[in-house]
Amino acid sequence: METLKQRVAEAAAEALGIALEEARSALEPPRDPRMGDLALPCFALAKRLGRNPAEIAAAAAARMRCAPPLASVRAAGPYLNFAFVPGAVADAVIGRVLAEGQAFGTSRAGAGQTVVIDFSSPNIAKPFGIHHLRSTVIGAAIGRILRARGHDVVGINHLGDWGTQFGQLIVAFRRWGDEERLAAGKIPYLLELYVRFNAEKKEQPALQDEARAAFRALELGDPQARALWRRFREVSEAEFRRIYDLLGVRFEHFTGESFYEEHMPAVVAELERQGLLVESEDATIVDLGADGLGVSIIKKADDSTLYMTRDLAAAIYRFETFRFSRALYVVGAAQTLHFKQMFRVLELLGRPFAKHMAHVPFGLLRFRDAKMSTREGRVIYLEEVLERAVELARSKIREKNPGLEDADRVARAVGIGAVVFNDLKNRRIKDVTFDWDEILAFEGDTGPYLQYAHARIASVFRKAARQPAALLGPFRFALLDSQVERDLTRAVSLYLEAVARAAAEHEPSIISQHLLDLAAVLNRFYIECRILGVDPDLSEARLALVRAAQITLRNGLALLGLEAPDEM
Repeated sequence: METLKQRVAEAAAEALGIALEEARSALEPPRDPRMGDLALPCFALAKRLGRNPAEIAAAAAARMRCAPPLASVRAAGPYLNFAFVPGAVADAVIGRVLAEGQAFGTSRAGAGQTVVIDFSSPNIAKPFGIHHLRSTVIGAAIGRILRARGHDVVGINHLGDWGTQFGQLIVAFRRWGDEERLAAGKIPYLLELYVRFNAEKKEQPALQDEARAAFRALELGDPQARALWRRFREVSEAEFRRIYDLLGVRFEHFTGESFYEEHMPAVVAELERQGLLVESEDATIVDLGADGLGVSIIKKADDSTLYMTRDLAAAIYRFETFRFSRALYVVGAAQTLHFKQMFRVLELLGRPFAKHMAHVPFGLLRFRDAKMSTREGRVIYLEEVLERAVELARSKIREKNPGLEDADRVARAVGIGAVVFNDLKNRRIKDVTFDWDEILAFEGDTGPYLQYAHARIASVFRKAARQPAALLGPFRFALLDSQVERDLTRAVSLYLEAVARAAAEHEPSIISQHLLDLAAVLNRFYIECRILGVDPDLSEARLALVRAAQITLRNGLALLGLEAPDEM
C-alpha cells in the first residue's frame, strides 16, 4: 500500500504543483469507501492559493492521466478521490500480511528511542481493586504498541509504599494486630486494620498524630518500623504479581516510592540552592502561583516527604538511568494538576528532559450500582472480578460449544479479555461503566465478539481441510472486485495506520475501534461472498484475504492484551 500511496502522491503533486511530501502527507482514506481508495482534501491549498477548493480539485482531476494501478481520479467537491484497479491494493497488502504474520503491524519507526511508562502503581497493604484496572491495562497496552513501533520501553510499577498511611497501618498493627493473620499473607487483613484505624481516629483524633510520628520514625530508619513495613510490602507484592500474571502484564522496573528515599535529600537541597523553596506556615513549598499552578508542597512541617518530593526524585533518577526520549505517566485525570506542577518544578530546576514528559490521563471506572471506598472497606477486588468473568465465559462456552476441547483455557482467555477490552474500546479520557451483561456478549462492541471473529476464520480453514501455511500463491487478487472485498482489503491495510496513530496519541482505543470495524466488514463479507465451493482461483484469493484479516485481528488483540483462540 505504501508503494501505491507513493505513486498517487507523485501524480497528485505534479497535477497540483505542490511538493511531493505535502501531497503524500495530505492523502487519507475517504470516509466513504465507495468514493475510492485514497482522498486528498484541497482545503489547505485553497487557503494558501486563495481559490475555491472544489475548483482546485476539479482542475487537478482534469489534468491527471490514469494508468494502472490507478483506475480513476475524480473530483468530489473539495476532494480528489483516487481508485485503484481491482486487486491492486490486495496485491500490495495481502501478500505482505501473509509473509510477515505476527510481525505485521510492527515497524522500526521508534528505533533508538527509550520510553519509560509509569503505570498501575497500586498502594501496598491495600487490595488490588477494580479501580486499578484502567491504569494497568491502558499503560500495558501503550507499552505493547510502542514496542511494536520499535521503541525500547521500560514499564515502571511505582508502588505506593511510602507515606503517612503506613504510619497509620503500623499504629493499627501495634494496637490490634494478629501475628498469625499477618503471617497468612493476605491483603484483606491489612485492609481490615486500615479501616479500623480510620474508624477509631474519628473518636480518638490523637491516633493521627501517633501515625505521623510512626511514619517519621519509618523515614528515620527505625528498625522495628522498617521490619513491619517490609512485611506489609512482601504480602502485597506477592498478591499484585499474581494479578499481573492473570492480565499478562509485565514490568521492567518494579519498585516503589520508598526506592527514591535516598534520592530525595539531593532534590530538596537542589531546590534550596536555586532559591525555589519557600517556608509556609506548615510546610516547605515551591510557589507556582505565577504559572497559575498554586503551590507545590515539598515537605511538611515535621520534615516528612510527600508525593511531589518522591516524584521529582523518581523523574531525575529515571532520566539519569534510562536516558529516556519520553516519559509517560498513565494516571487518572484527577492528578492533572500534580503533574503540571511536577513538570514545571523540573523546568525551574533546569532539567531539559521535563519537556519530554507527559501525563496520560484517563477517566473513572464506574461499577453500576456500586460505590468504592478503601477507607470504609468497600472495595471490589479485581481478582474476584476476573474470576467471575472467567466463570461466566465458561458458562457461555458450555452453552454454545459443549464439546470444546480445552474449554477452561478458552474461558480464561475470553473472560479476562472481555474485562480488558471493555476498558480499551473507549477513549481513555472517558469514564467507563462496568456492566456484566454488555462485556461478555458475543455480539456488539466486545472482546468476545472480536475473539469469535478470529475463531470463525479458523473454522473456515478447518472446513476447507487446509492449513493457513499452505496458502502459497500466486493469487489472482484481481478477482476480488466486489465492494465488500475491497472494503475488507482496505480495512486490513489501514491497520498499519491505526497502530501508528495509537502510538502517537497514546490511545489504545484507536486499535480497538479499528478491529471492530474490521470485524463488521468481515460479517458483511460472509453474507455476500462464498469462500468454498466457488472457482478455485477465486476461493484461493478469498482464503488469502480472510487469512490476512485473521492475522490482523490476532496481532491487534495481542497489542491490547487479549488472546485470540482458534475455537470458541
